[in-house]
Amino acid sequence: MSQATAVREEVRREIGRRAVMETGAGDPAWLRARRDEAWNIYEATPLPSTRSEEWRYTDVARLLPLDELEPAAGGPAHAAALPEELRLAMAQDRESAGRIVDVDGRVVSVELDEALAARGVVLASLREAARAGVPQVEALLATEAVPAADGKFAALNAALWSDGVFLYVPRGVRIDRTIRLSRWVSRPGTATFTRILIVAEEHSQLSFVDEILSPDFPAVTLVNTAVELFSRGGAQVQYVSLQRMGEGGFYLANQRTLAERDSTLDTLNVALGGSVGRVDLNARLLGPGANSDMLGLYFGDANQHFDFNTSQDHVAPHAHSDLLYKGALDGAARGIFRGIIRVHEGAQGTDAYQTNRNLILSDTAIATSLPNLEIEADDVRCSHGATVGQLDAEALFYLMSRGLRREQAERLVVLGFLGEVLSKLPLGGVVEKVTQAIEAKLRYV
Repeated sequence: MSQATAVREEVRREIGRRAVMETGAGDPAWLRARRDEAWNIYEATPLPSTRSEEWRYTDVARLLPLDELEPAAGGPAHAAALPEELRLAMAQDRESAGRIVDVDGRVVSVELDEALAARGVVLASLREAARAGVPQVEALLATEAVPAADGKFAALNAALWSDGVFLYVPRGVRIDRTIRLSRWVSRPGTATFTRILIVAEEHSQLSFVDEILSPDFPAVTLVNTAVELFSRGGAQVQYVSLQRMGEGGFYLANQRTLAERDSTLDTLNVALGGSVGRVDLNARLLGPGANSDMLGLYFGDANQHFDFNTSQDHVAPHAHSDLLYKGALDGAARGIFRGIIRVHEGAQGTDAYQTNRNLILSDTAIATSLPNLEIEADDVRCSHGATVGQLDAEALFYLMSRGLRREQAERLVVLGFLGEVLSKLPLGGVVEKVTQAIEAKLRYV
């Protein structure tokens, strides 16, 4: 290494250390120490490369100029200044039990039904919850689910997260209406780091929808999110991620779900926007009777690039998981699905499935599907499958014979293909919003 290069590296490290100090100003000692440790891990961990199987099709060194991005400065001081596009998206939602709004990586408003708050439900800014000394935050934040040691981007998030969501549902409390997170990113060429920590105690119930939007950007704009979901014994949790960023957005999410005995922890990832989307989802079945349905839907056009890396870890016996990811790709879009079912030693009676299906709408779109199994028990039921195909000619012919134009017939086939995923988790407002966004894209097919 030349002297000039060494100087540049030292300057970069010093800028990074100062960023950690500034982000953590006002944090309790345990959180400052956790941030410092995460930054050291980030510095010591190489950037993922295409030589790694998990990153073979997404070259972050080329797509993501980390050294050129500025940390997001945070949003408005109050909700009255929310951008019109975000207001319109929020207005489309049905009634909710609570809502938290995040602009440029900072929480600007929190609303929670008073009756739920009286029963001990907590919905709060993660930063404020950490500073208030909430014990669950100190115990679980970046420790069991998405620790800094999980990789380069997990470490960067653990060091630099600016804010996020903390949701706690006490034992036996069932929330019938959805709790929503509405996120907006406004500044091009920035990097936003946020976290979501959800804890559902025994026999509780909740559904949570995380929606992120942005305008189109003239430069790469990063959103790095870590999602940590804990479902204690007998709890029922649904988590939905709805990614609708504009052009230039680079969405990077590390999601971890931990389902204990007889609990259910279902996820739905919807990717419609951004230029690049990468989701790493690991579902851990930690107790007998645990269940996880993992759903995914993506629709790419132009040069959009979606990469899903999933794993179903069956640690305990007699647990069930079922994954279904479906995508439609038009233009020069690229879709990558990589999934693995791991049945650990002793996890007898495992029941696990994995399916990825892709619909190609142009000659230049590409779908890559890589399902895998890794089984260390002998009494299991496991299967995986993948398909890549074009529009069904017979279905098109049938619809056109009923008087529909070809364009109308194609739209119906695509909506039917993707709609199967939405029908499995019909949360209020989500199906309608996703369907409208898909229809808007289909106008240009």
